[in-house]
Amino acid sequence: MDGIINVYKEAGFTSFDVVAKLRGILKQRKIGHTGTLDPDAEGVLPICIGKATKVCEYLTKKDKVYQAVLHLGVTTDTQDISGRILEEACDEISDEALLEIIQSFTGRQKQIPPMYSALKVNGKKLCDLARKGIEVERKARDIEIFSIEALSVDRPFVTMKIHCSKGTYIRALCHDIGRKAGCGGCMEKLIRTETAGFSVGNAYRLHEIESIVKGTDEKGRQLSDILLPVDRVLTDYKKVTVQKDAEKALWNGGRIPASKTMTHMDFTSGFYRLYDTEDRFAGLFSYEEKRKEFKPEKMFF
Repeated sequence: MDGIINVYKEAGFTSFDVVAKLRGILKQRKIGHTGTLDPDAEGVLPICIGKATKVCEYLTKKDKVYQAVLHLGVTTDTQDISGRILEEACDEISDEALLEIIQSFTGRQKQIPPMYSALKVNGKKLCDLARKGIEVERKARDIEIFSIEALSVDRPFVTMKIHCSKGTYIRALCHDIGRKAGCGGCMEKLIRTETAGFSVGNAYRLHEIESIVKGTDEKGRQLSDILLPVDRVLTDYKKVTVQKDAEKALWNGGRIPASKTMTHMDFTSGFYRLYDTEDRFAGLFSYEEKRKEFKPEKMFF
């Protein structure tokens, strides 16, 4: 079994919990997720199965879209509402000033990861150190907030839609907005609504997947209906079809001269998806302009 399932991770599960449960449901050992979500967070978590696990590294690099609820006036040690309250303050900032502050976080910036995170410092997870009461210095990381839209302001809660780069901690963003607003803040709720072309609108919960596998799904769906092909997530790379006499080299992971393709375009350096004449996806190849040929980078089949 090879492919990708768009899973809706529910609150209370870790990303590893989802993988473990799917191993049992699908009777498949080779499964990987494409970027962790906090246990209290919900939303899109694409799961790669079989040979599709090779694509995990490409999916984790994609930008994300979240819907988050900021709780003004509360500062916690975890930067979300599940943590220990460190400080409570009165929320006196005007809506206009608050919205200006929120918008000021748009763009490229440095962000300090929270202590309660899975990042490692000197081989130790920050969250493990934090639980022991140990705080260490963290290096600020480069992130980008492409856009922030305040969907509603219902004091002390502010619901925001955030489009951001990989590696962005929404908890830290909520904390930083609250600090700049002068009253503190933490994340009340988080839903990842989009990542790598997957959205909540076509995500499946674990109980739905289990019903589909068992053949008891009320809608009559089958596993083939929700198991997406590997190349579904690689559409950022242009498609190239090889000629019949180059197929043996293609499937053996050999180099393919540009003259042995059926695709008419000016090739430039970069990655391409290569297919045989029956439109079967073989893998990602990089094009070398000097040699005018494709070199295998990641074979999927």
